Amino acid sequence: MERDGPVIRVLVAKVGLDGHDRGIKIVARALRDAGMEVIYAGLHRTPEEVVEAAIEEDVDVLGISLLSGAHMTIFPRLLTLLEARDAKDILLVGGGVMPQEEVQTLKRMGVAEILLQDTPPERIVESIERLVAARGPR
Repeated sequence: MERDGPVIRVLVAKVGLDGHDRGIKIVARALRDAGMEVIYAGLHRTPEEVVEAAIEEDVDVLGISLLSGAHMTIFPRLLTLLEARDAKDILLVGGGVMPQEEVQTLKRMGVAEILLQDTPPERIVESIERLVAARGPR
């Protein structure tokens, strides 16, 4: 897909003890195929590591995949770290398995979007493009 404007930069990572990375690799490929620059930070990252990498890489979006059930601990920590580093312009997006009522809570906290495990890759691409367009230039 051809887009106007700068290329969207996305850092994706698995935070915590969750070692299942097939889904995040599919997402990374879909984002790359859509013309985005994607950095895969790998498995077993800490919130501090991924926030630091997102800032260093000057990304538009930090995408975190969680299947471990730790989303109500990890996402608030990521938001706190982004705010502390004056990097709230980096959009935090989550994916994986979590109850719908907790999805709404996370979005109220400041997570830009939660894309659950059954979200088709093309919808993930559309969501990232929409969020970055709505945020506007940094």
